[in-house]
Amino acid sequence: MAQLPPGIRFITSFSRDQWYRAFIFSLTFLLYASFHLSRKPISIVKGELHKHCAASHEVELNSYKEYAAGIQPVRKPSNVSQCGWEPFDKSNYKQLLGALDYSFLCAYAVGMYLSGIIGERLPIRYYLTVGMLASGLFTAMFGLGYFYNIHNLWFYIMAQIANGLVQTTGWPSVVTCIGNWFGKGRRGLIMGIWNSHTSVGNIVGSLIAAYWVSTCWGLSFVMPGVIIAVMGIVCFLFLIEHPKDVSCSCTPSSSSKTFLNGASRFRVQMPALNAKETSKPQDPETQHLLTDSENCSVSLNSSTAVTGGGRHGTSAISFLGALQIPGVIEFSLCLLFAKLVSYTFLFWLPLYITNVEHLDARRAGDLSTLFDVGGIFGGILAGLISDRLQKRASTCGMMLLLAAPTLYMFSAVSKMGLEATVVMLLISGALVNGPYALITTAVSADLGTHKSLKGNARALSTVTAIIDGTGSVGAALGPLLAGLISPSGWNNVFYMLMVADACALLFLLRLIQKELRCNVDHTLFKEH
Repeated sequence: MAQLPPGIRFITSFSRDQWYRAFIFSLTFLLYASFHLSRKPISIVKGELHKHCAASHEVELNSYKEYAAGIQPVRKPSNVSQCGWEPFDKSNYKQLLGALDYSFLCAYAVGMYLSGIIGERLPIRYYLTVGMLASGLFTAMFGLGYFYNIHNLWFYIMAQIANGLVQTTGWPSVVTCIGNWFGKGRRGLIMGIWNSHTSVGNIVGSLIAAYWVSTCWGLSFVMPGVIIAVMGIVCFLFLIEHPKDVSCSCTPSSSSKTFLNGASRFRVQMPALNAKETSKPQDPETQHLLTDSENCSVSLNSSTAVTGGGRHGTSAISFLGALQIPGVIEFSLCLLFAKLVSYTFLFWLPLYITNVEHLDARRAGDLSTLFDVGGIFGGILAGLISDRLQKRASTCGMMLLLAAPTLYMFSAVSKMGLEATVVMLLISGALVNGPYALITTAVSADLGTHKSLKGNARALSTVTAIIDGTGSVGAALGPLLAGLISPSGWNNVFYMLMVADACALLFLLRLIQKELRCNVDHTLFKEH
């Protein structure tokens, strides 16, 4: 009998369940990367919407020379302005560009709270498909303003508001789907790698937008709009919501070790310890999160208060019921400030680089992708550390503590030259996006499958939407504040970002204290 080829041996070395998980991991990665790909163009095109134009006296002098020479002045096309694209060619351009960011992010924040509740009650595949197709339409709509020579500010604001609303379909859907397929084991690392779709989408979106920004900025929006619409069709054709839909195993483990999120824990029963000694090892990818702790306890009231309609795992959890899950409020408020910092960089970094390094819009857009490259490593590192330490809040707190002084260094060092800017972009990206990535993925999935939910898997979408929706409030405030503060100097913007990082850390202090106390109690328990 002939030996199987190496490629076939590699394929058969994985089980059917593992291949399905790999497929869902890759598909949801690409789906949400396309969401971020379609959000990035606005930050790249800002440098083209407003250009540093010649001084007014130079314009008048050129006009006088043309008149004196008897030459008929050449009339410029209505879609061309010496200072950019009307109405963003005025001196208040930063406020107008900030209004575009704010309109998108405000709509996103409001829509996110509703999106999770709606998403739990509709099939994820249909819900996500419609959202991606609509997002493609409204992203391209912004770019059509270039081709149809539209200079009405409200046209662009309405395009941003509509896009912000439909983009809320993405995050609760993909997190719920990935949470259905992957359990406790190595969730921090797996979701850290998976969450790099945010940075990958930003990088690809920056490169696509930068390619056309100087020649035809309308295509910087139209092409990403086409891409996300095509991915919406792919979603409809291939997305599998739950392992049971294809008869894959998703066996929970009631004896697996918990991850500490700083939330209250459940009283340990002695039979559970015996069960642990005799239970068979489970596939780490099929173990559920936040099962009974071995060392911390909580009153019965906390375990029953949040179940609501999801007690039997058949009906969706209420909004107030999700808020009562231990840790949801603290992590939501922490994410508000963490996302404020991240999205300020997302929307304003290319313009900052243009002003400080005196680069054109295309080169500034290319350079800004290094922040997202750092974010990829930061998200993976945060997941790896949290898995190893089994402490989500402490991991976030450690990175937030390092991020604040790093931002100060970035504001000072970036003025020293291009090489220093490159290094600080990578470091800042890792420390800023690390906690943001961990909270929006592994922590959200942890809390969405909390023990108090008694196996109600339909709560994951609502919990994810609450956490990310609260974070989106900060995402809306950050770019708006940057637009208002930046005229007084970029240093003041960085001071605002450092204060935001300190506030994010402040909201985690109680959870960090609980994690450390639980760790001490666990050590004493093992000694006895």
